[in-house]
Amino acid sequence: MLPSPDAPVVETSDKRSVLKRWRRDRSGTTAIEFAFVATPFLMLLFGIMGVGLYFFTTFSLENAVEQTGRLIRTGQVQQGGMTAQQFKDKVCELAPSFVDCTNKIRVNVLNYPDSEAIGPSTLPQCLDAAGNLSDVTSFAPGDADQVVLIWVCYEWALASKIPYLNLGNMANGSRLIQAATTFRTEPYN
Repeated sequence: MLPSPDAPVVETSDKRSVLKRWRRDRSGTTAIEFAFVATPFLMLLFGIMGVGLYFFTTFSLENAVEQTGRLIRTGQVQQGGMTAQQFKDKVCELAPSFVDCTNKIRVNVLNYPDSEAIGPSTLPQCLDAAGNLSDVTSFAPGDADQVVLIWVCYEWALASKIPYLNLGNMANGSRLIQAATTFRTEPYN
């Protein structure tokens, strides 16, 4: 009940008792404790989701590269005259729908006489000097009984949008995801 305007002025001892009652009141404690815990909890939650999405995207892309590589391993690409764009489209068909294949993926297919010929100097670079996705790609599926390297570079733009987590390693804040497979083609001739 509110005091009337004509009520006498409260003594200091009454003010102290009101202050003591206020200190003993614990009804807002839960809200204050949650406020202390909410930020670290949300950071951990977004971090787990972000890393999970990163690994899911990486695994899905690796699976698509491995499955598409079977077309080269068995000679279907070489004998069918498949172009680089058609091969990239096959990779994109097997990749999850959230993978942006329009401008953010590069597919490199290189052949070597044996596995010892593969080295850092013979590999294409996914990033240019400025830290952006390189426009240079190679498509040389080779012939029967050669070593083939398929190397896919994907710019995962979602990395720059996940709060509390810095997964980006490119100039624009995106994350470079790479998937590769190496195998010897079958003697399909």
